[in-house]
Amino acid sequence: MELSIHEIQKSFGEKRVLKGISFRAAGGKAFGLLGRNGAGKTTTIRILMDVFPADSGEILLDNEPINYEKVKIGYLPEERGLYPKKKIFDQLIYFAMLKGMGKKEAVKAVDYWLEHLGMAEYRNKRLDTLSKGNQQKIQLITALAHDPQIVILDEPFSGLDPVNAMLLKNVVKEEIAKGKIVLFSSHQMNYIEEFCDYIAILNHGEIVLQGNLSEIKKNHGRDSLAVRSDQREAIQRDFGETCMESDGGELIIRLKTPEEKQKVMRQLVENYDVDEIRLYEPSLNDIFVRYAGQ
Repeated sequence: MELSIHEIQKSFGEKRVLKGISFRAAGGKAFGLLGRNGAGKTTTIRILMDVFPADSGEILLDNEPINYEKVKIGYLPEERGLYPKKKIFDQLIYFAMLKGMGKKEAVKAVDYWLEHLGMAEYRNKRLDTLSKGNQQKIQLITALAHDPQIVILDEPFSGLDPVNAMLLKNVVKEEIAKGKIVLFSSHQMNYIEEFCDYIAILNHGEIVLQGNLSEIKKNHGRDSLAVRSDQREAIQRDFGETCMESDGGELIIRLKTPEEKQKVMRQLVENYDVDEIRLYEPSLNDIFVRYAGQ
């Protein structure tokens, strides 16, 4: 199964929000859609979910125009949208039936997910009696109970404690293993790095970088060296603006060209007390800042 977004454009009045974006997301893989606030992520998601149409372009599933009457989509929104005063079980059944399930099928699915997420004891509680983390798990059930082929997770780990975050991570891995298309939208780059095989970075309505995450990191790591030394101040002074200190205490030296690598390494070893030199592989956060921060 493969989802293809092809040359999608969208304007609201005079403002062009999407300027012909294209990407592909495969089943059994997680795809990260990244960008700063206002980059166009939410508009892309809403078009994908058929909340409103694109001005032009197309959305294909397995090379055919997506049929929203047959394709099931699960959506975990960043802003939670459940009813705080209603019983949890009743509203979960309501949402599952809204998405096409029969009553008996919905009850079975909801009971499975409540048990699976350790929430069975809250079955008949009101939503507003739960902690934020447990409310998040209830919201997740609304996204997954109807067994969607496409799962869209918008800031899924926001506000979760480490235990609930681990539980959610396991659920996401299960959905990916079932061959589903899983789309992430998040500012928490550590989770994107953990789950996503492919990413696309949006900036001002355009995709400025996309592809296999491992290859992107490898390609962006050939123009910098990571150095550990007790003579950090001397190295920073001598290398000037090409040298900066990372959060982990190493020095990152940006090379003018990858071919300078051996020359700079010899220079460091000959002139300073160096404990370690290696090619620096940037984090996704580094890459995101470079492309989305412009």
